[in-house]
Amino acid sequence: MALLLKSVLVVAVFSIFSIAQASDPDILSDFIVPAGSAIDGNLFTFNGTRGIFGSIIEKFKVTKASKAEFPVLDGQSVSLAVLQFPGGGVNPPHTHPRAAELLFVVQGSLEVGFVDTTNKLYTQTLQVGDLFVFPKGLVHYQYNSDWNKSATAVSAFGSANAGTVSLPTTLFATGIDDQILAKSFKSDVATIQKIKAGLSS
Repeated sequence: MALLLKSVLVVAVFSIFSIAQASDPDILSDFIVPAGSAIDGNLFTFNGTRGIFGSIIEKFKVTKASKAEFPVLDGQSVSLAVLQFPGGGVNPPHTHPRAAELLFVVQGSLEVGFVDTTNKLYTQTLQVGDLFVFPKGLVHYQYNSDWNKSATAVSAFGSANAGTVSLPTTLFATGIDDQILAKSFKSDVATIQKIKAGLSS
């Protein structure tokens, strides 16, 4: 009995430790130097957002500064994205499994919302200077309802690799069987195929 109790305790501690590690690494140095990189000011500089402010916005665009684009962010638990919306543009429902998102509107206005785990929808209309938080892992969206003006927002994340799971793409562009989707959405295969065709065009 004592051996069983010890085994259960070891498994429980290991499980808690594993859950605690499901985030950015806790580094033991000031920063992680990507292989082959010189350690100077250039290592800590990202210029991938130059020239995007003030540009003409023709379609929804996200410019990321995450671990993939800016490797020195590894271990820093932070990343950023600039979201540009044309008039009527939408960032479709999606989640970030590894981080909350703090959105800051810098141009135009946006209608935003998220759905919690009880299926309650929280919405807000944001103006320039407003901030809105999307809790970690919850489905959310942003929409520029002004068809005559573009909008721009800057999003900060509490992870160097927040991840993005786009619901339309995940559900309709990954090969899930049409019958499964039709049953899940209480629809028919023809409707599911129309949705899939719309995503690919």
